[in-house]
Amino acid sequence: MSNNEWDKKYSTDEYIYTKTANRFVVEYCEPLKGNTAIDLGGGEGRNSIWLAKQGFKVENIDFSQVALDKYLRFAEDESVSELCVANCADATDFESKLAPVDLGVIAYLQIPQSELRKAVLRLASSIKPGGHLFGVWHSRDNLVGGFGGPKDPDVLPNVAIMQQLMVEAGFEVLELTNREGQIQTREGLKPSVTLVFLAQRPIG
Repeated sequence: MSNNEWDKKYSTDEYIYTKTANRFVVEYCEPLKGNTAIDLGGGEGRNSIWLAKQGFKVENIDFSQVALDKYLRFAEDESVSELCVANCADATDFESKLAPVDLGVIAYLQIPQSELRKAVLRLASSIKPGGHLFGVWHSRDNLVGGFGGPKDPDVLPNVAIMQQLMVEAGFEVLELTNREGQIQTREGLKPSVTLVFLAQRPIG
């Protein structure tokens, strides 16, 4: 969707993706140490606010100003405004206000592979030596093994795609795997296939 379409989607008092941080972001990023982070395509800020509460100064980069305005209000409500930066920019071609950072997070940015490559590599280039890059997506394997999520395979990465991107970025892969997620349906919770990875930029 275009940024205008996302602005329209976010133009509600409700938080479309809730105010609760993604459970995989929490699981993988809670043990990580650092002072600064980028949440790429962070939308209304559920993961950004969680990162701020962990002590990170976090930059939420998103191309919807409506979403970023909600994020900043959310930050005020949670008393972490001093740790939260908003940057209205495209995920594939942004200029970070905080880079280089200790942690980069990219969560559910389901965009065509050619665009995802640009976004991931640009985020990777914004991370300090020794810093970490974490990502989570609906996996392409979900098309045959799970429920929910996009149906276009071009916006669904898989292990092989992310492995190649990390080689290209020069990052060491610490974990790259499909995890079992859950999707709420009318028939109750159904399994989904979630791609997660954690990588580190080598020192030196």
